[in-house]
Amino acid sequence: MATHHEFGGQHTELKLSVVEGYLKAYAQALRPKFRSLWYVDAFAGTGSRTTRTTIGPTLLSPREITLIDTRRGSARIAIDVKPNFDLLVFIEKNPAFVSELNALAARHAQRSIVVAQDDTNAALKSLVSNNTWDDKRAVVFLDPYGMEVEWSTLEALASTKAIDVWFLFPLSGLFRQATRKLTDIDQHKRAALTRMFGCADWEEELYPDGELDLFGNTGERRRELDPQGLERYVKGRLEKIFARVLKPLALPIDSKPQRFSLFLCIANDSPEAIGLATRIGNHLLDRKRHLIVGSAI
Repeated sequence: MATHHEFGGQHTELKLSVVEGYLKAYAQALRPKFRSLWYVDAFAGTGSRTTRTTIGPTLLSPREITLIDTRRGSARIAIDVKPNFDLLVFIEKNPAFVSELNALAARHAQRSIVVAQDDTNAALKSLVSNNTWDDKRAVVFLDPYGMEVEWSTLEALASTKAIDVWFLFPLSGLFRQATRKLTDIDQHKRAALTRMFGCADWEEELYPDGELDLFGNTGERRRELDPQGLERYVKGRLEKIFARVLKPLALPIDSKPQRFSLFLCIANDSPEAIGLATRIGNHLLDRKRHLIVGSAI
């Protein structure tokens, strides 16, 4: 029996359409220049996604009707991209999802597809360290289930100077972990934030010393940044290790508060590579922002 991976909404359609558009343009632009192009899906799921839509009741139909639809996930989208990627790597820990990915790979046996049942951070670091990058380029899609992506993993990807990273950053997770009051951050939250940002600098940067009162006592340290401020903070952190980080797409667009930020992080520091990735990425992101503005009018 097939395992269904049920998730998504409007923001899922938007992020997948952006990534698909980028993969198509990327493959066309870089195919003549490099011996090998890779795509790496770091949280691959099953390769498909199941959506449910409830209709009714209406005057014509007094009962609710649930429509179930199976759509392409990021792994299947990458398989369909033309020209083909030379290697597709799908990373997933869930055994049931891995079984579906193996079945997907078997249906495309003529393609070079690797399904890795592994921790994402360990798998990506191994991928970086066990390969040379002068003759190949890659796109990595990071769409974590939560706050799993470690800063050391991002540093490894950036160090290749050969990988573009689409990162759906879990802004809502950061908002929950980085509580308003510094005193409310327990040991678990502190460890998660340090793992995400690679050091403890976030404590001084997000929680500046409080103002002195009339008696010379320091006030309580609080985080004043709202979700947009936290997004700017994350972008600044990513810019410390990547050659260029584009202005992210705020998601979802149909409800508040903002829960995700879709970043494009470019590792290659050559002006030509930065220019190409920036033109493609901004074209796709700006088009989605234009749709967002249009939908609000």
